[in-house]
Amino acid sequence: MDEFDHRVLGNKLDLFHQQDESPGSIFWHPRGMVLYRVVEEYIRARMRQAGFSEVRTPQIVSRSLWEQSGHWEKFGRNMFSLESDNNPYCLKPMSCPCHVQIFKKGSRSYRDLPIRYSEFGAVHRAEPSGALHGLMRARAFTQDDAHVLCMPDQVEVEVARFCVLLKTIYADFGFGEFDVALSTRPAVRAGDDAVWDRAEAMLASAARAAGLDFAILPAEGAFYGPKLEFHLLDRQGRKWQCGTIQLDFVLPERLGAAYVAEDGAKATPVMLHHAVLGSLERFIGILLEHYEGWLPTWLAPDQIVVANIGQDERAFADNTAFAFEDLGCRVLRDFRSERLPRKIFDARELAAPIVAVAGRKEMLAGEVSLRMRGGEQHVLTINDAIAYLKQHVCPPSATRVF
Repeated sequence: MDEFDHRVLGNKLDLFHQQDESPGSIFWHPRGMVLYRVVEEYIRARMRQAGFSEVRTPQIVSRSLWEQSGHWEKFGRNMFSLESDNNPYCLKPMSCPCHVQIFKKGSRSYRDLPIRYSEFGAVHRAEPSGALHGLMRARAFTQDDAHVLCMPDQVEVEVARFCVLLKTIYADFGFGEFDVALSTRPAVRAGDDAVWDRAEAMLASAARAAGLDFAILPAEGAFYGPKLEFHLLDRQGRKWQCGTIQLDFVLPERLGAAYVAEDGAKATPVMLHHAVLGSLERFIGILLEHYEGWLPTWLAPDQIVVANIGQDERAFADNTAFAFEDLGCRVLRDFRSERLPRKIFDARELAAPIVAVAGRKEMLAGEVSLRMRGGEQHVLTINDAIAYLKQHVCPPSATRVF
């Protein structure tokens, strides 16, 4: 395996592992869980800014719902099934039918639309063992699953809004370039050709309105509707499919979703299926390989290692660490009886982007020496160090898009 393979980096950086007792699943270590939560909280903040309301739906759902939605017929072989009290259930492979159930609770009016739901959905898919590949292809993973239920004349605006959100998020993670493709009707699909003609035309029009150039991928759409796929380009020139926008006239009708239109008649909403990352696990794997383990400071599990030189400076170093933690920094204290070069080496092995050195000279001057990954060094007062770190450790979601 290549030294920058995410599985190698996951072991080296003590982030996660996998084992035969749960194939296709991830054992997240404490440092890996920090990274996972940082990504999750960043996406949560961005989705909230974009007007999405977070929900949570069950992982175990009656097979009857999947039969009604059409997933069982098209996707059943890839679903984990179980039985309880002689009733068949499935581990959900996606959250869309569950979100429709929330929409159906209560009476909905055209004035309520669009309604936007988001969920970090724990999903399971029975992938063949030969297809499993670390974080990139797993059986158990978390989808940043989002759905908009809206009127047909709201589709273009909603797609454009989501494209702005996608561009912002990808740029924040360091992906300035991405390709877009429109996947059209597959051979096996739900709905008649008239429905598909309308859906494909609407999605293409919305993509153009959002200023997107896109290729056509014939017959690659979901069984219930066409989709826009967003492929990220990493620093090695590889493409990764992450974001999707799917336009769906079929599922809301199958599941009985309805709202009261302006003329008082019942109408079926259009459903937009959204994902920015697709899978949190897979996206973390992409990040690790893209940055070769050296994540941007705002993402790093340990953003700053505070190291003393001698034991006389330990209390000063500890107070410095507390000051950085009050700022919101993730701080690792290295107060071992080791020489400073060893501490710096160990910090670099963990891919910590900043090492703050607190020796006798710094203690007497009320300063700290910040040593960066590239060799850059700043000797600053504690207050100036805090001001410097404010610019580097905070997630970019602090800046609003909408």
